[in-house]
Amino acid sequence: MPENDLDLLVDAARAAGEIALPYWRNAPKEWDKGDGAGPVTEADIAVNDALMNQLRAARPDYGWLSEESEDSAGRLDHDRVFIVDPIDGTRAFIAGDRSWSHSLAVAEKGKIIAGVVFLPVAGKMYSARASEGAWLDGMPITASRRDDLSDAGVLCARNMLAPALWPRGVPPVKRHFRPSLAYRLALVAEGRFDAMLTLRDTWEWDVAAGSLIAREAGAAVTDRLGNPLEFNRPLPKLPGILAAPDPIHAALRCQLD
Repeated sequence: MPENDLDLLVDAARAAGEIALPYWRNAPKEWDKGDGAGPVTEADIAVNDALMNQLRAARPDYGWLSEESEDSAGRLDHDRVFIVDPIDGTRAFIAGDRSWSHSLAVAEKGKIIAGVVFLPVAGKMYSARASEGAWLDGMPITASRRDDLSDAGVLCARNMLAPALWPRGVPPVKRHFRPSLAYRLALVAEGRFDAMLTLRDTWEWDVAAGSLIAREAGAAVTDRLGNPLEFNRPLPKLPGILAAPDPIHAALRCQLD
C-alpha cells in the first residue's frame, strides 16, 4: 500500500487509464443521465467502480464523492474525503477526442491536500501535494508569469465571454478551449495558458485535483467571486472557478465586479 495519499492517487489514476483506454474510440455504450447532467458511458462506470474499490480499500476511513456514485451525507462525517471524476470530459471521450482525463483528489477538512490529473492517451500525469509544489511527469511546473491581461490566453467555453456576464466589459483575451475542466487547470499550472475560468456553478469533482495543481504551481485559484475554494460541501458545487497568475486574476476579477 502506498505510504502517502499522492502516491496512492498516482497509482490509481494509471490503473484507471488502463481500464478506460480499451473503450476509447471503440463505441462504448452510452446513455444520458437526465436533468441536464449530460452523458455517461460504460467506461465511466467501469473506472468509477475500480477506483472506488482500490481507493477505499487502501483508505477505509476516508469518505467518498464521485460524479458516478450516488452521493451520501455520510462523507461529511469524515475528515478526509476522496473527490473523483472517473472521466472528466465524457463528451470528448465519446467523440474520440484525446483530451479527457481522470481527476482524483483528497480533501482534508475542506481543503485539497493531494491531487492528480492524468491524461491516458498522452500519458501525461499532473500531480500536486499541498505546500510541496506541482509536477508534470515528476518535473516541477510553474504557472505563467504574465502580468498584462491584453491578449492573455484564457481557457473557457465560448459563452463564458458573453457581454452580459462582464459588467465592466468583456476582457481583451484570446480564448482557447479544452473540454476537461481538470485539464484546463493543469494547463494553467503548466504555464501553457495564462488563465482558465468558468462562471457557472461547478461540480467539485471537476476541479478538486486541478485546483490544487494550479495553486501549487503559483496561480491564484478562487471561485468567480474571488473567494477561496471549499470542498466536501453538503451540495458539492462551487460558484464557478478562476485560476490565473495574480495580476491576471486581479484584472479578470475587476472586469467581473
